[in-house]
Amino acid sequence: MGVVDRVASGFLGVIRGSLISLALLLACIAFDAIAQAGAIPRIAVLVPQARGWDEEAFRKTLTDLGYREGVNLILDVRSAEGDLARLPQLATEIVNSSPRAIVAVNTPGTRAAIAGTRTIPIIMVAVGDPVGTGFVTNLARPEGNVTGVSNLCGELAAKRLSLLKEAIPSARRIAVMLNPEDPITLPQIRDAERAAPAVGVRVRMFAVRTTAELEKEMETVRQWRPDAAMWLCGQQRGLERRMIRLAQMHQLPVMPYLVSNVSAGGLIGYATNAPDLFRRAAIYVDRILKGAKPADLPVEQPTRFDLVINLQTAKTLGLVIPQSLLLRADELIQ
Repeated sequence: MGVVDRVASGFLGVIRGSLISLALLLACIAFDAIAQAGAIPRIAVLVPQARGWDEEAFRKTLTDLGYREGVNLILDVRSAEGDLARLPQLATEIVNSSPRAIVAVNTPGTRAAIAGTRTIPIIMVAVGDPVGTGFVTNLARPEGNVTGVSNLCGELAAKRLSLLKEAIPSARRIAVMLNPEDPITLPQIRDAERAAPAVGVRVRMFAVRTTAELEKEMETVRQWRPDAAMWLCGQQRGLERRMIRLAQMHQLPVMPYLVSNVSAGGLIGYATNAPDLFRRAAIYVDRILKGAKPADLPVEQPTRFDLVINLQTAKTLGLVIPQSLLLRADELIQ
């Protein structure tokens, strides 16, 4: 290559590099302009508890579907931090910001979102009884502006009670701990009370809303002398862990609702697989953004459940878990 050719090639390279830089600059300006104009779709997430949803699974699935936050999607996450009374105000703020859709977590979050809007699409996730709570008219054709994924916890109390009895065959009395303010509590009470005679146990309900109530109610629990305790599904992540610590002092086995709390000293846990629910919720977001209407998207039921047993807790309590149950466990904590 001659000197002239080398100079020309270098000159063209400079121009090419400048054009690429200019293109990138224009692209950034365009994206910023789009964001300012509100053209990037914004999805609001309403959460009763900050750690009460699987954010990692939700965000990863959106990424796998091609979404990049700040580029072609904006997520606006708002949490009540465990104070359910804050949910209506948070829902109002979300509705006033006009998102493309609202992902409402659990029954309390979904109830607040529905009270706030009948037009913005609502994707409920981890809701115990969508029909019984009146969120949708039926699962196949939900109608209105609501669809999503159920966690079936309104119908799992009997199954969970039977698993606890199977883990402790000698159990005759089961203390059932619950949050009376959670709208999914009542169907679970009915489910547990119907199942108790068939399972061969007596159940007694203990209502707890706060840590102070828990410590007071634990004295009543101890006086009743149960063989084990079971938490119903609800908004009580911190209360479950606190009770497990208190129960350990009195050799009382506890079945938390959240399987993640089994590792904190609970004996056994059985619930829907949370990451799977939030992965599916992200798929609903994608469908809504691509033009689907909530009324045309059937409400999905869970297909994956986790059975977790803490063998260390069993050993500490002097319990021998039947082999038949161990073989069915998805996870054994040593």
